[in-house]
Amino acid sequence: MGKIILGSSSPRRASILKTMKLDFDVIPSEYDEPHTQTVFSYEFVESLAYNKALDVAKKLKVKGIDIQVLGADTIVVLDNKILGKPKDYQDAFVTLKMLSGKTHFVVTSVAVVNSKTLEYKIKSDTTYVTFENLTEEQIKFYLDNFKPFDKAGSYGIQELPDGYVKSVDGQIDNVIGLPSKVVEELLAQ
Repeated sequence: MGKIILGSSSPRRASILKTMKLDFDVIPSEYDEPHTQTVFSYEFVESLAYNKALDVAKKLKVKGIDIQVLGADTIVVLDNKILGKPKDYQDAFVTLKMLSGKTHFVVTSVAVVNSKTLEYKIKSDTTYVTFENLTEEQIKFYLDNFKPFDKAGSYGIQELPDGYVKSVDGQIDNVIGLPSKVVEELLAQ
């Protein structure tokens, strides 16, 4: 398969690629994501993943490097509304209170762009997550101890204590930020 470039500074995405035993280097994308869209669409999240990968691929193209660049974007959606990264503690609290006792979905779009030709492939994966009915004390405990202020939806599923998630329907690594099956499919094409 050869070496690839991960166009992301996410330690969670790098960890998933390591678990997949892929040979990769990290070059974080400098694409400035628009934070104006609040209504979910696959086109929106796919455009974010594509633009992240394209940003890095164009820089490598200028240097004459021929390599596959992987970009990804993960969003959390409740009632067709995108739940972004929280602004502060209170925003995170309100978000987790909204998710309490409900099913929401998480979409990760993955784009692979060839740095020589700028040809690309994009695919998305969707996972449904149902939270238990969380008490205010549980929410405060999680926010105080895990500080998920850099995470879409105000949580990281891999760090939630027992008793917070009722069920996960789909790939858990999609919720963490990179669906390994999608990555394998795109790189195999």
